[in-house]
Amino acid sequence: MSEPPVPVIDLAPWLSGDPAARAATARRVDRALREAGFLLVTGHGLEPELRAAVRREARRFFRLDPLVKRPYAVRVGGRGWLGPGTEANAYAEGLKTPPDLKESLSFAADEPTGDPAVDAEWFLPNTWPAEVPELRPLVERYLARTRELSGRLLGLLGVALGEGEDFFTRYSAHPTWGFNINWYPGRDVVGEPEPGQFRIGPHTDFGTVTVLDRQAGRGGLQVFTDAGGWQDAPHDPDALTVNIGDLMARWTDGRWCSGRHRVLPPPADDPSEELMSLVYFHECDPGTDVRGVDSHAYLRERLDAITTE
Repeated sequence: MSEPPVPVIDLAPWLSGDPAARAATARRVDRALREAGFLLVTGHGLEPELRAAVRREARRFFRLDPLVKRPYAVRVGGRGWLGPGTEANAYAEGLKTPPDLKESLSFAADEPTGDPAVDAEWFLPNTWPAEVPELRPLVERYLARTRELSGRLLGLLGVALGEGEDFFTRYSAHPTWGFNINWYPGRDVVGEPEPGQFRIGPHTDFGTVTVLDRQAGRGGLQVFTDAGGWQDAPHDPDALTVNIGDLMARWTDGRWCSGRHRVLPPPADDPSEELMSLVYFHECDPGTDVRGVDSHAYLRERLDAITTE
């Protein structure tokens, strides 16, 4: 039986240390990233209780009155609240669509490097809403686990590419990262979508590796492949969704494809459907040269491109 475009990869064989098991896992990863740029990953070590707790506290924030949330408002790439109408991911593909039907709480790398110029651009303090004090410790626990997982994934990707396990991790001594908690309210909150409007418009991610904890729904994630077009992404509540972005595709000289995806608009036949995604973007060290491109100059340009204001 042939492998599905988005296979489920159990990390346990890779982490076992058995050479044959590790090699087999690496081959499956290479095959999937050539076709769709997406994987489902189990054996990741992120407890469902922690993921649920982050969602619970984030939902408390998103349900606040907009006037209460407004002091936390930022532009795309900032640390705080991305309110309705702030972002249109399809702009990155040159498409002029209505803004994405979502709100986000956005966090990013905050561990200073000691270089004032780099820190002022990429390692600023995060903003934590005072109205939900339990959110910070939960998110910080989640991020610590996800950063560790991302390092393991980069080691696996190095081997899958036919290189050493440190092929990518050597450029991640002090990497940047971003973390969005995306809230997708139903039509009972956002109203009727405009023509061509999505919860998130079609795009590819910009950086290296994205680790996504998502919920299934009628207005959920779709993945694009040349062979199958747009299809609903497979979902396993125990798995995380992993995809690579533009910089990783460039780093592999096009061997792997940046995973194109979108999130469908809220469904008409379930107007109260509400979904929430925990989206972690793991990057490399600032200024890393990725085949002639400054990684973070590219990231900043892409973030500016999807800003609606």
